[in-house]
Amino acid sequence: MSFGNLNIIDPLCRALAKEGYTAPTPIQTLAIPHLLNGKDLMGIAQTGTGKTAAFVLPILQKISEQHKSALPGVPRALIIAPTRELAAQIDQSFATYGQFLRFRHTVVFGGVRQGPQVKMLSQGVDVLVATPGRLLDLMNQGYIMLRGVEFFVLDEIDRMLDMGFIKDMRRIVSALPQKHQSLFFSATLSREIGEFAEKLLTDPVRIEATPQASTLECIKQSVFFVDQNNKYPLLQGLIRDEDMERVLIFSRTKHRADKIAEALNKNRINADAIHGNKSQNQRTKAMHDFKSGRLRVLVATDIAARGIDVDDISHVINFDLPNEPESYVHRIGRTGRAGADGKAYSFCAADERNMLRGIERLTRTKVGIMEHQYHSETAKMAVGAAAESATSYRARATARGSRQESAHKSGPRKPYPVRRR
Repeated sequence: MSFGNLNIIDPLCRALAKEGYTAPTPIQTLAIPHLLNGKDLMGIAQTGTGKTAAFVLPILQKISEQHKSALPGVPRALIIAPTRELAAQIDQSFATYGQFLRFRHTVVFGGVRQGPQVKMLSQGVDVLVATPGRLLDLMNQGYIMLRGVEFFVLDEIDRMLDMGFIKDMRRIVSALPQKHQSLFFSATLSREIGEFAEKLLTDPVRIEATPQASTLECIKQSVFFVDQNNKYPLLQGLIRDEDMERVLIFSRTKHRADKIAEALNKNRINADAIHGNKSQNQRTKAMHDFKSGRLRVLVATDIAARGIDVDDISHVINFDLPNEPESYVHRIGRTGRAGADGKAYSFCAADERNMLRGIERLTRTKVGIMEHQYHSETAKMAVGAAAESATSYRARATARGSRQESAHKSGPRKPYPVRRR
């Protein structure tokens, strides 16, 4: 199979060949014909499967065939992404694949001055990539009108819902014209996502590039049972001893991400952190240094990591396990891309033991246990309250108390009336 076999036009094929892409990935083979035929689509795909090109190529092809002039503030294609990094990456994909076509595109996101973005919009763009917050701001100010949108893409919709963008999504959708083509992409498909998509998609084609919530087979997963106070020496020992060329470390909090990066730098391991408290310029510089190899280690929170698109990450390390098992799938999908081998290491303390059990249930995979000098049998065998974080325990206790209070206020349950004949 070649891109030409999918009826991709020559200027796009030339761009793909120039970038070294000769054959479409499975999701591209499945999606592109339906999208060229104008079908709505729900795509289930992991990071690194080529899903961005799966929607960028058909959009560029259909725009180029219509020969319309771009109007100020009225994009023809609108792509929504959950974070600045992912939005910028998608915009770059349009530039890369469309390098031999005549079209205009731009990206808008928060954290930077809106002036340059407004100037680009005023000149007219065919393709607009945006994060929800900045898009709504510019719509409210009258700089963006969605009446001309023909192609609407929600990328990583599962993360957008996790981040609380559901109301923003509904406001954006309500401003779209009635007739448009909608494309939704997600790494997992929960009931909430299914219900959301059902309301917005018309007779959609559903494609699944990999089994839902499964992890890539070329990623070797391992868990290190360790007490919280031994995670730092364990990490430093691993990075010194292991053949780790480019490492992405996940932390649950911004403060912890900074502490990890600081500890590694003190041990002469080049590292930096990206998270929501960093300025956009700081995050952009850290990403550039990581891609160029100046940084060996990048530490990130889940939200900040959206949009990290680096093909040769050798290791992903979960310094903290994620609260949501689905986030584990997103995290480890950053390694083992394009068929390369990758390794995913997870540090599991006693209060994270239930998180690991949730991950293994979701992925239907038993993660291999690694022996090491800081091994904690307490963490390995933790059950009950000892196996969950204090935050989770308090949340469950609060919910239980609320239910009991509600039952007390409503009084004893009344018996059902007996009908007499």
